[in-house]
Amino acid sequence: MHSKNSTDEWLSIQESKIWELPQGEDRIISVLKLSFDALKSPSLKQCFAYCSIFMKDVEIERNDLIQLWMAQGLLLSSSSLEMEDIGNEYFYILLENSFFQDVVKDDWGIITKCKMHDLVHDLSELVSRYDGEDKLDVGQAQFPSLIPNKISERNAGKLRSLFVNGEALGNILASFTSLRVLKLYRSDIEELPISIGELKHLRYLDVSETHIKELPKSIGRLYNLQTLRMPSSSSLQTFPKELQNLINLRHVYFNEYMEVPFGIRRLTHLQTLPSFTLDGTRSHGIDELGGLNKLKGELIIRSLEYVRGKDEAKESNLVRKTNIRSLRLEWGNSRERNDDDKNVLDGLEPHPKLESLYISSFLGSKFASWMMSGLPGNLKKIVLSNCRECEVVPTLGHLPNLRHLFISSCPNLELIPITEGLPCLRELKIKDSYCPKLTSILIHSLTSLRKLFIYDYGPESVSSSLEELSLLGCTSLRDVNIRNCKGFSGILSGLKSCTSLRSLCVDTCPNLMHLPIDGLQTLVSLEELRICYCPNLEAVPSLDYLTSLRELHIYSCGGLTSIPSGLASCTSLTNLSIDSCPNLVSIAEDVSRLQSLTRLSIYDCGKLQCLPTGLQFLTRLEHLTIGKFSEELDSFPDFEAPSHVEELRLWGWPKLKSLPQQIQHFTSLTSLSIISFNQVEALPEWLGNLTSLTFLGIQRCENLMYLPPVKAMQRLDKLQELVVDGCTRLEERCAKKVGLEWPKISHVPNVMGT
Repeated sequence: MHSKNSTDEWLSIQESKIWELPQGEDRIISVLKLSFDALKSPSLKQCFAYCSIFMKDVEIERNDLIQLWMAQGLLLSSSSLEMEDIGNEYFYILLENSFFQDVVKDDWGIITKCKMHDLVHDLSELVSRYDGEDKLDVGQAQFPSLIPNKISERNAGKLRSLFVNGEALGNILASFTSLRVLKLYRSDIEELPISIGELKHLRYLDVSETHIKELPKSIGRLYNLQTLRMPSSSSLQTFPKELQNLINLRHVYFNEYMEVPFGIRRLTHLQTLPSFTLDGTRSHGIDELGGLNKLKGELIIRSLEYVRGKDEAKESNLVRKTNIRSLRLEWGNSRERNDDDKNVLDGLEPHPKLESLYISSFLGSKFASWMMSGLPGNLKKIVLSNCRECEVVPTLGHLPNLRHLFISSCPNLELIPITEGLPCLRELKIKDSYCPKLTSILIHSLTSLRKLFIYDYGPESVSSSLEELSLLGCTSLRDVNIRNCKGFSGILSGLKSCTSLRSLCVDTCPNLMHLPIDGLQTLVSLEELRICYCPNLEAVPSLDYLTSLRELHIYSCGGLTSIPSGLASCTSLTNLSIDSCPNLVSIAEDVSRLQSLTRLSIYDCGKLQCLPTGLQFLTRLEHLTIGKFSEELDSFPDFEAPSHVEELRLWGWPKLKSLPQQIQHFTSLTSLSIISFNQVEALPEWLGNLTSLTFLGIQRCENLMYLPPVKAMQRLDKLQELVVDGCTRLEERCAKKVGLEWPKISHVPNVMGT
């Protein structure tokens, strides 16, 4: 209705008798009908009516819908617009008029899927005319019956669209002489009948997610076919050579490792081609792509090691493919250094409108000249993977639209200068690269950068010799993740300028000794700080002013003797864990001000002799893990905790002969785990006071033999699950029906480990 501009048009709507109808679905449908009637183009109305072909509440793929409209002849190209362009225009008009909703977008913000509201779907059915058992004539659009063998012979010859799900086609297919759309999506068929070639009017064929292993040669007689959707699985490996006869084919979908047959150069209307794999034969060279200048979207070219030099590579004519948005260039992985790769890459220069570039297993020592002198300015994403011989990344300055940069498995890189000129860069990942020559990463003036990941999961780190990470002027940076940088010793400059930082993770940096002393206090937006597996870290800067911090995790940092000061100022903290810090002597901070804290874990700190004060004032604390403290202690350190804690995990150590008495006051506990109390032989009677327990876990208590008395255990009438694990003596005594402790636990529905 937004297209109505004149007063008369709006007055006619106001005076419509529709508003006199009673409230209810009929009135809503009638109001929606006004929006339908307002659509100016008859073909646009037919396109909407065709949408009733889909089931209610199903996701509709935008491209699929447009290709179905094309197949029905509802979209007519012009001198300046392709059918797909008109279809896109129609789609967005229907979206703007609220006929579509619940849209899904890809990484570039382009709508890929949508749904129809049930009432809008009812309207699409309403505006379709019915004829007997089949949905048929609506102008030029035709509609399907879902079960082939129930279609009358009279209607079979009229039917233009047939959706089949779960039924074999048999010999009936040849009866559909007017069929334009055949969708066998997710049906049970394993082969297409040869008679498929008799469907001379067929423009759309979908056999995706079927079990078809081979296409019949007769498919080459479908001269009007525009769209062919093949299984995405590996069951179908090759096309018949007759595919080259489908000269009107515009879109073909298949799993990206299928072999495209010789002669694809004849399909000059082709817009969608997922991938093209070279095989080393002259008959299947890269020149096959030369004339396919209407290709759109993403193109993957594999096995580029079979291309001989720049001139042969230029025969692909990539520079004239103005509608390729994403280009992926892949060489074979099992090769040695090959400087001819650079010459080949020189000949694969794309059009300047390219948005995404992925280069994999390139083994030249330098990238192509067109990359080093200035990449296409429209690029939004760059991925460089397994480029093992390259020493320098391409010039990255002056890429105003670049949002994502990923570099992985590039071991010879000496320098990664990522500085100003990338105003839109949001995500930077450097991973899986053993770079012995790389000593510094400079990241300066990237005002839009939000995520930084430097990590590796292999036997070698992202850089064994990386010493410096410089972050200057990255005012929008939100996530920094530094992982497995074995040479990183702590020169992390510029961190204080990252005032938008929300998450900082430093993980497995064994040589890290310190973080910048003044680097945290300006991070007023920081919500998560995670420092793990840094055994030589001696201190963590003060946490003063980090009032937004919600999670603090310090794990396996053997060099720490005290927790960072300023903890009391972290009033937004909800999750605090200090685990496996064997030299931590004390936690002197009072935690009573941490009124948002819901989870607290202080565990496996072998020199710790006391818990922080103020635990009893943590009114929101629900989950508590404590224990495994100094082995000099022969009893649990005194502590008070709020009685409303719901989950408690309690760890012991060799000298302890009893559980801490304080636990009996935790009357709100629903889950209790007792772990590694090796000298405890019997659980106390007061355990029966914990009447809210639904779960009780007893683990690795080697000498434990006795549960609380029968009466005490029977008071645990809400207990649903008892787990006994690693407690040899107790497990024997809790054996079902025969164990001496069994009568105490026979009322528990789920007993495990006995």
